[in-house]
Parts: sequence; structure tokens; C-alpha cells
Amino acid sequence: MPACPPEFVTSAQNLGDVACDLLRRFARGPVTVDTKGDGSPVTDVDRTVETALREAIRRAHPTHGVIGEEFGSDRADAEFVWIVDPLDGTREFIQGLPLFGTLIALAHEGKIVLGLAEQPLTRDRFVGAEGFGSTWNGSAISVRPCAALAEAVVSTTGYDSFAAHRYDVLRPLRQASRGVVNGDTWMVFGLLAAGRLDAIASDGFYLHDYAALDAIVRNAGGVVTDWAGHRLTLTSDRSILAAGDARLHAEMLAKLPR
Repeated sequence: MPACPPEFVTSAQNLGDVACDLLRRFARGPVTVDTKGDGSPVTDVDRTVETALREAIRRAHPTHGVIGEEFGSDRADAEFVWIVDPLDGTREFIQGLPLFGTLIALAHEGKIVLGLAEQPLTRDRFVGAEGFGSTWNGSAISVRPCAALAEAVVSTTGYDSFAAHRYDVLRPLRQASRGVVNGDTWMVFGLLAAGRLDAIASDGFYLHDYAALDAIVRNAGGVVTDWAGHRLTLTSDRSILAAGDARLHAEMLAKLPR
């Protein structure tokens, strides 16, 4: 895949600043909470941050499209399309847990080429882009080798809130692994990219949930697919399997239903 234009990496960093400055400002204050049609919560902060991101994208790149969690699609057929989740982990944000973040991705002609994910309070920022690799707070990161599930530390992030209907499938993977990271947060993908764990298997991810994380893990040398083994696209199903080692990915993929 062609390298992501460097000016867009800079744009993603700027957008991350916009989102995280707002999230830090609102993190300890009162929050107005509504309920979406699917039963999930949404706050005034989600909407405020996405509005700010859309305005920043419109000013910097008026020909680009945007797909956002809260306000849908605008010019989704453009050559370059930004995908934004202004506040990933809204429940955690409401509860005051520092497990939320902002997720920003860029697609070129339907292929994900760039991702940024940041926890605003700890200021942990992960960036991955085609042709540039992946970084954690500006330092290069890479996945670690791990050939077998029996030696792997794994996460089934969202086991309760995202993938409750997959208990019977995911439980054996957890039990067969060397260790389990219990963290219902996007940040486990950053830790996978940094070589702190070996694999993640889950379900229930929307485009705005997985796009940035896909770019970060892949550009750190990892493998990311759906449960059918297909690379993630803008129209993938909601399953996800990410691993730092292709051998481990193949073993886990064989244990998952198609």
C-alpha cells in the first residue's frame, strides 16, 4: 500500500490535540448523559468533540470526507475519508475511569492508511501510518514474536460489553493462553503494537472502533483481520482478531468460527 502522505500524519496529530484538549477540559466536570437507540450512552462531550473534529477537518481538508460515530457520514465517497470516534469508552468517561480515549483514522480509496489513539489524561498517544511505522508518544514501537497460544498473553477486550454472545468461543482461547489481560479499553491494541501482549480477539466493533487500531497494530508489524481472515475494510463485519505474530494469528483463527 502506498505511504500515507506525511502532511496527513501531521493533520492527525493536530486533530488529536483538538480532541484531547477538550476531553481533558470536560473529564472532571458534570456530564449530560442520554441513551441511544441501541441502549448505549452518549454525552454532550461526545457531540462537542466530534463537532470540533469535523470543523477542524473541514478547515484543513475541505475535499475530504468524514465518518463519525455521532453524526454519521459526510462525503463518504471522497478519495480521503477521516473516521472519528470522539470519545471511545463513554461509559468509562462517565464513571471517571481513565480508560477512555479518542480514535482518529484516515482511509484512502477505501483502505485504512493512518490511525491515532490517545488517552487524554495520561497523554498516551499511539500513531500508526503506512510507510511510517507506529509510535507510542513519539518513540517507535513494534510487536513481539510469539508463535503459539500456549505462550501468549491475550485479551478478549469487550468480553462483557461487546462480545457477551461469544462467551463459548472466546473462553477456550483465554483458558489456553499463558495469561490474560482484562481491560475493556482500546488501549490494549496500543499495548499489542508495543509488544506488551500478544493477541486480541473480540467482536462487536464498529468502523469507528477498529479503524485507528487496525492501522496502529499493522504498522507495528502485527496482523489484523476479521474472524474469516480478511483484512479489515470500511465495510468489515464486527469481529476482530489481532496478533503480533502471524503464526499465533493463524492458530487462533483456526479456533474461531467463520
